[in-house]
Amino acid sequence: SIALMDNKTEDSFIVRQLKKNGALILGKVNLSEWAYFLCSGCPVGYSAYGGQTLNPYGRRIFETGGSSSGSGTAVAANYAVAAVGTETSGSILSPSSQNSVVGLKPTIGLLGRSGIVPISSTLDTPGPMTKNVKDNAILLSAMLGFDEVDSASVEDNYPGILSAGLNPEPLNEIRLGAIKELMESDSIYRKTIDKLKNEGATIIEIVPPEVSLDGFLSILNIDMRNDLPSYLINYTDPNLVKIKSIEDAVAFNNNDSLVRIPYGQALFNGIVSDTTTSSELEEIKLNLEKNGRTFFNSAMDKNRLDAILSINNYHAGYAAVAKYPALTVPMGYKPSGEPISLTFIGKQFTEAKLLRIGKAYEEKFPIRMMPKDYRN
Repeated sequence: SIALMDNKTEDSFIVRQLKKNGALILGKVNLSEWAYFLCSGCPVGYSAYGGQTLNPYGRRIFETGGSSSGSGTAVAANYAVAAVGTETSGSILSPSSQNSVVGLKPTIGLLGRSGIVPISSTLDTPGPMTKNVKDNAILLSAMLGFDEVDSASVEDNYPGILSAGLNPEPLNEIRLGAIKELMESDSIYRKTIDKLKNEGATIIEIVPPEVSLDGFLSILNIDMRNDLPSYLINYTDPNLVKIKSIEDAVAFNNNDSLVRIPYGQALFNGIVSDTTTSSELEEIKLNLEKNGRTFFNSAMDKNRLDAILSINNYHAGYAAVAKYPALTVPMGYKPSGEPISLTFIGKQFTEAKLLRIGKAYEEKFPIRMMPKDYRN
């Protein structure tokens, strides 16, 4: 198998796991993780180092999604069988859906994270991006393993992930929640729900409770302020990388703003000025995790749902703070030709179940098409 790496160092845990399982690491693709959490209003898929990533379904027409844009576009254009992205909140789901590929954002702790350039040790996770569910399950399985350096890593065998891509869940045994607001606002989503119903799936229309995500940005700000120095100490050569902190990065960027920060660095400036204390941050994390789980669990528990259906990365923030997994699978194309995807969100460590559901959906509705002028 072939994997492209998005923002991984050569000695990262995921690279070691993939090599151990026989993967050929083809190369690294454009990282816009920092670019996306650097400036305000800047285009997704852009980095000062790699330039602007283009969506093969509409070059300079459709956004690539961020921030694992290189991974999404590389798989979509058939430059690689599979790729690895990283997500804090939507950074696998967004580029996967924008580029009509299958992307899985796992439960926090399923995959090791040591060696990944951090935004937030609370929310960051790598995940597989592929052209189909079977390949997604294969790559996810190859990435599994206990990471002793990662405090969030959970030691378990996680049975059923590898076989999930070959064993679809019978549609007449699946119970799914369809969000009423999306049913009313998006015709492709609504038609997809109707098709699932016609194939025997039980669909419950739901109205998730209104919950607050106040403090979300402070998690990213303070975690990155704390996590970046640790990453730089452990994974960079001090003779080559001179910055030691966010403040150093801000100063470095200001020395050549035209090249390094053509869209500014408003979010980095926000990190420096954020005054949230450690105790306040812990309270924010607890409240957000509780609120995120309430958003999904109120309907899932009451109706015994296997997953809740969303679109693209629309509810990525709620899944992020809940630390829940999400699988996005191509759902169709808008009249303009822009891809749109159906996203399945489940409870912690239900990746195998989500993959089986995704496989059943994909098998019954083989939606994905190669972009024009790109070869299979």
